[in-house]
Amino acid sequence: MKAATPRPSMRVLSNIPPPHQATRFVSRTSTKSSLTADTPTNGLWHQTPPPPRKSPASPLAQLPLSSILRSLLILSVSSSTVLLKPCIYTLSLLAHPKTPALDVAKNPLLNLLVKHTLYKQFNAGENKLEVQRTIQTIKQLGYRGVLLGYAREVLVSESNTNPADEKASRQEIQMWLDGTLQTVDMAQEGDFVALKFTGMGVQALQHLQKQAAPSSFMDQAIQQVCDLAVSRNVRLLVDAEEQAVQPGIEEWTMKYQKYCNSRTPGRAVFYNTYQGYLRSTPTTLARHLEISRRDGYTLGVKLVRGAYMKTEPRHLIWAKKEETDECYDGVVEALLTRRYNAMLKSTSAEHTAELPPVNIIIATHNRESVRKAHALRLQQSSQGKESSVELSYAQLQGMADEISCELLHGFHDAEPTSEQKAVSSESPSVYKLLTWGSVKECMGFLLRRAVENTEAVGRTKDSQEAMFTELKRRARRSVGLGN
Repeated sequence: MKAATPRPSMRVLSNIPPPHQATRFVSRTSTKSSLTADTPTNGLWHQTPPPPRKSPASPLAQLPLSSILRSLLILSVSSSTVLLKPCIYTLSLLAHPKTPALDVAKNPLLNLLVKHTLYKQFNAGENKLEVQRTIQTIKQLGYRGVLLGYAREVLVSESNTNPADEKASRQEIQMWLDGTLQTVDMAQEGDFVALKFTGMGVQALQHLQKQAAPSSFMDQAIQQVCDLAVSRNVRLLVDAEEQAVQPGIEEWTMKYQKYCNSRTPGRAVFYNTYQGYLRSTPTTLARHLEISRRDGYTLGVKLVRGAYMKTEPRHLIWAKKEETDECYDGVVEALLTRRYNAMLKSTSAEHTAELPPVNIIIATHNRESVRKAHALRLQQSSQGKESSVELSYAQLQGMADEISCELLHGFHDAEPTSEQKAVSSESPSVYKLLTWGSVKECMGFLLRRAVENTEAVGRTKDSQEAMFTELKRRARRSVGLGN
């Protein structure tokens, strides 16, 4: 994200149009996963949860050996303060190559090396066939599905588009539309597709900075994406960005939440992303909850901790990590119980203790936050309280896999209460966040993952240790010394 004053190097997405036209997507029938059954409920198609999985000797036992080895290699580099900086420097050269030898699009050997290491760890594929194979593999591991985004992006400084040039601006918006429709087409029923409004180009960026409404052409493009998503039972979520544009993004998001979610009573199709490390998040979320109550639709909430610590104005962020944790966990508790609390306070003049309908995605790599949410859900079930909140969990593909796998199996390393044992067969809805695009298009995304790890070396070391423990377990088992 950016500081309050926009910088010329702000990134925007610019999607390459597919070879076919956008209208072709609307006529396609949805691709159902062979691993799920669907039943109509209140006129909607809802996926039946996968059957409970038997707890393995280790949560990571379900991952293939190739994945364990690749993760261990990448995590060993990411958790090393000595190796991480050279790695980031190298990725920066590959993301912005100055010679053909460093261009993964022109150097086939380099392309092959990157594709079968970093790319395969974090990305879904380069085309629809590869992406849907990846989605199928993820679902076979027990995950409910994916949060899928398109990775291609360019710098504003590299664009020659003048915001006043209506024809050029429309071309940028059309590219975004075509690429986004292609992503929705790749997703399967129940999956999510990530959107970046800044991806519509310089004119959209200008509107967002001024907190102005989208132009008529932008509005038509976004509505077309919404209509296709609703018809295919694919959900949409808007990524959080820097504070220079985030207030404008929130205004747009609430507009399209109403457009989509009012058509699907009791269920959110369109989600906004809220960042727990921002001091303003509880107030912003409380205000959005009251707007959704007033307008009569279910609010879609994706809650993250935030990924722009180094670029956001420091006074906007909680002073200590513990405060961010308290904010995140306090908001999750309020949402899951649908009761305002000390962290999430009602902004309504007619105060009510109960929250309006809400669906939530807990998108975090923090193990304690995931455990607390899961324990609260189990407690609600054991007390016979059927929660009306649709809850999903999400972690990045290739990161925090041990947390995702533990969640799939109910954190069996902890000793459950007798009440929790009775409901431990509940299968959490766990998703993996990943992107698709060519190796070249994904280099910027891979660079950001490496930079992100500079701020989370401790967490990365935990993942490395988990992978190493699993590798040792498999080695012992191979010689008959354990499970």
